[in-house]
Amino acid sequence: MKLSQTGMGTTKLNNIDEMYPAQSILLQTGQLVQYGAGLFGYGTIPLLVRRNIEQIIVNTLNKYGCTEVLLPTLQPDTIWKNSGRYDHYVNDGTMLITESNKGTFCLAPTGEEAMLEFAREKLKSYKNLPVTFYQIGEKYRNEIRTRGYLLRGKAFPMLDAYSFDVDEESMANSYKNLRSAFIEIFEKIGLDVIPIVADNGAMGGKKSEEFMLISDQGEDKILYDEKTKIGLNTEILEREDYKDYLKNEYGIEDISNFKEIRTMELAHIFQLGTRYSEMMNGKYIDSQGKEALYYMGCYGIGVSRTVAALYESCLIKDPKWGACGFVLPESVAPFKVQIVPKMDNQEKVNLANKVYEELQNQNIKAIIDDRETVTIGAKMKDCKVLGTPYLIVIGDKQEGESLELENMKTGEKQILTLQELISKLGK
Repeated sequence: MKLSQTGMGTTKLNNIDEMYPAQSILLQTGQLVQYGAGLFGYGTIPLLVRRNIEQIIVNTLNKYGCTEVLLPTLQPDTIWKNSGRYDHYVNDGTMLITESNKGTFCLAPTGEEAMLEFAREKLKSYKNLPVTFYQIGEKYRNEIRTRGYLLRGKAFPMLDAYSFDVDEESMANSYKNLRSAFIEIFEKIGLDVIPIVADNGAMGGKKSEEFMLISDQGEDKILYDEKTKIGLNTEILEREDYKDYLKNEYGIEDISNFKEIRTMELAHIFQLGTRYSEMMNGKYIDSQGKEALYYMGCYGIGVSRTVAALYESCLIKDPKWGACGFVLPESVAPFKVQIVPKMDNQEKVNLANKVYEELQNQNIKAIIDDRETVTIGAKMKDCKVLGTPYLIVIGDKQEGESLELENMKTGEKQILTLQELISKLGK
């Protein structure tokens, strides 16, 4: 890609939000555009980061035997009334609704109702089970208190998956399968999350875990044992039976070594049991020829929250100026290397284009900064703003066809030939 095609200009960073500096930089450089409280548009680079995260989710869930579908986010109010949750979501102001001459419709804040409607038409026999359906789509919640830009918005992309099983034991196995998938997803993205014991709350069901990232920017406080790497949400301690619950469901008998830390929730998984099947008549024919209720599990990842958390965790700071950009992991960075030529020197421009085209031919994603009126110094700063892992400057100091590759995270520099460059970046 040519950087001139993204519409990005040069921006001086001023008054960066101290609580959320990375997202503040994205906004100041036009990579995020705010349309209103909790409503954001994505520029090219963060959009590609988001899509790479989504692709990691898709590839991993497919590996774990899940099936991708896509359901409408605009839904008739009838399915919500069937579940009994319509009044709750409308009365507390969470769900956005619209009335028309064709009836009342809802912008879905979550997906249990729509997914059960979808599954009921397909999973009619025990022979069809177990199944886990998943989708990545937009959700809408009229958050009264939007917070942290992408961390808590009114519209947000979300991965929601739902398992359907014949009994409690099979549901527990599906839960274990998705738990392993989630851990692998965050490892691939490059975020060190902790699965912690959580309360099911309004979702109901027997067991749940949240996937937390240790962060001072988080709005959650958990108790965490650094030795065992086990954590639990402090809400658990509000249960009268919390000691028995922790012992029976998680094998935790002593929390005296647990310390309070601040975290950011990125995902949540639940064993729902038959709660939603009972509310919405979700049944199949069992091996005895009788009707039986689905045992369900629910699994969600906040995609935009994950994007925001990744940018904040990849923040880099200049000793003099403070927060100045980020270096994204290669697993999600849209471009592996940024090429910065001296645009008023045709020889340097020709070499830059040659390097760019060769990298493209080798399926190595590169971006060339071809902006005419921007200085090389400003372009080097913008490499940090875009989060590109590697930088090549083709300016006055560059000689012949040797190329200096800089690792933007470590600052390490190497002099390479074009073929050596291809070999290194193609790994």
